Amino acid sequence: MSVLSTSTRNLLERNAFKYSSKNNSPIASLVATRPYSNAEKTLKERFAEIIPGKVDEIKQLKKEHGDTVIDQVKLNQAYGGMRGIKGLVWEGSVLDPEEGIRFRGRTIPDIQRELPKAANSDEPLPEALFWLLLTGEVPSEAQVKAFSADLASRSELPEYVISLLDNLPKDLHPMAQFSIAVTALESESKFAKAYAQGVAKKDYWNYTFEDSLDLLGKLPVIASKIYRNVFKDGKVSQVDPNADYGKNLAQLLGYQNKDFVELMRLYLTIHSDHEGGNVSAHTTHLVGSALSSPYLSLAAGLNGLAGPLHGRANQEVLEWLFKLREEVNGDYSKETIEKYLWDTLNSGRVVPGYGHAVLRKTDPRYTAQREFALKHFPDYELFKLVSTIYEVAPGVLTKQGKTKNPWPNVDSHSGVLLQYYGLTEASFYTVLFGVSRAFGVLPQLIIDRAVGASIERPKSFSTEKYIQLVKSINANK
Repeated sequence: MSVLSTSTRNLLERNAFKYSSKNNSPIASLVATRPYSNAEKTLKERFAEIIPGKVDEIKQLKKEHGDTVIDQVKLNQAYGGMRGIKGLVWEGSVLDPEEGIRFRGRTIPDIQRELPKAANSDEPLPEALFWLLLTGEVPSEAQVKAFSADLASRSELPEYVISLLDNLPKDLHPMAQFSIAVTALESESKFAKAYAQGVAKKDYWNYTFEDSLDLLGKLPVIASKIYRNVFKDGKVSQVDPNADYGKNLAQLLGYQNKDFVELMRLYLTIHSDHEGGNVSAHTTHLVGSALSSPYLSLAAGLNGLAGPLHGRANQEVLEWLFKLREEVNGDYSKETIEKYLWDTLNSGRVVPGYGHAVLRKTDPRYTAQREFALKHFPDYELFKLVSTIYEVAPGVLTKQGKTKNPWPNVDSHSGVLLQYYGLTEASFYTVLFGVSRAFGVLPQLIIDRAVGASIERPKSFSTEKYIQLVKSINANK
């Protein structure tokens, strides 16, 4: 199966990672991609300019304040999944309990307003967000257009990966297939080849950068191949070298609707990053800290994202909504919805899509999706149902008194948008989440290699040791 046009294949060859003509060594210098104009710096060139200052900033911070105590840890936190312990460095985003996510200091409304957009589009481009997360800077429209073309030029899959996907059982969950395909691409890793050749530490980020962009370029084709294999005819269209990332993903999946393309741009942007402590981000960072390649690191993160307490939650929300819709039989009154919510809680279950580990207000990602629905399909039955739940659920959950956050999170809305446009296969939703999450975790992986981040290795104790520790602390009070 060919997924590239001739023009895209030519672009791939022009922008390819350059090996030394003398010894075919992957340690040779990397050539910056061009279709950028001479007046515009590439993402790689700009990052190379920024990183020395960042390294100096970190060294100075550690030198002056390295012994500063930044947190206190309670025993409950050790047994509660290390919840809230300050112990990770994540440059791209910070999650505030009240404000929600900030990408390099910018809120979701900020990035919707400030990031470059495609022609005749109202939604930000996810490749522009990648640039922002890596550099802290908003790129120009010309830079983003060239970056989109660069990613498209990297999209071709090796034949063995295509064959692998074609031979996986159709009943294997799409997320398992996604992780398998990303892991299989390890044979393409320029970082792994360079490391085997003894590349200097200062150059780690070069090869991590190339692997990350290669991987990012291939993810829409992998995701679409899985979708078409499992749910459709197995055929995937060609990548358009002139299209942006979200448009290519929509078309590869088989959707031409311009509003669905807009949804993909929004979806990929707002699902990308949520600071570094969530399972998928932390796992990618953790595995990457061992100098595993971006392929192995992201695959590990995807396996975490597949869990029902993380990315798979959007699938569970939709299943719960369908059961609710069947039970109420068209009666979407607040009284009926409230009764159903109480029945759910009294049976020992939770209301899926509500609550968050950090947030203490409505998730701004939920709000962005709600505004999209109000603009494009305000009368859609499932959207009306979700809207009524939004009016009722916080009051019910507050009365129940067992939740610190009675407000909806991102998972409570995303499936409804996809359902409206005909992408009804809920088991595939987490794969889309995974494509988006790569935009958030790969920039940090590049930064980690550029600043020489250490391998992650927190201290652990047995319960017996904690008992001894607590007794010792209390005795000395």
